[in-house]
Amino acid sequence: MAKGYWIARVDVRDAERYKDYVSAAKPAFEAYGAVFLARGGPVEKLEGDIRARNVIIEFPSMEAAVACYNSPEYQIAAAIRQEVANADMLVVEGV
Repeated sequence: MAKGYWIARVDVRDAERYKDYVSAAKPAFEAYGAVFLARGGPVEKLEGDIRARNVIIEFPSMEAAVACYNSPEYQIAAAIRQEVANADMLVVEGV
């Protein structure tokens, strides 16, 4: 079974409240086997628009990645994130 990956591009508007999002999201990430491959850090623009924070999270499967996002636990965290940050998020299937 191919792994699933969240790709999130985020501009944080309120860094202090964003910490609340990170804390609230942790139980969902743990429950669905999330492994962070990239989280923030330096970015070098090659083409197109970029955001300040870029995250890649690996899940055991595409189904687990989507289920994590749709879980009640993550939706609580997502509501916080949506208040304090602008984000583009997608799930892709690994090869």
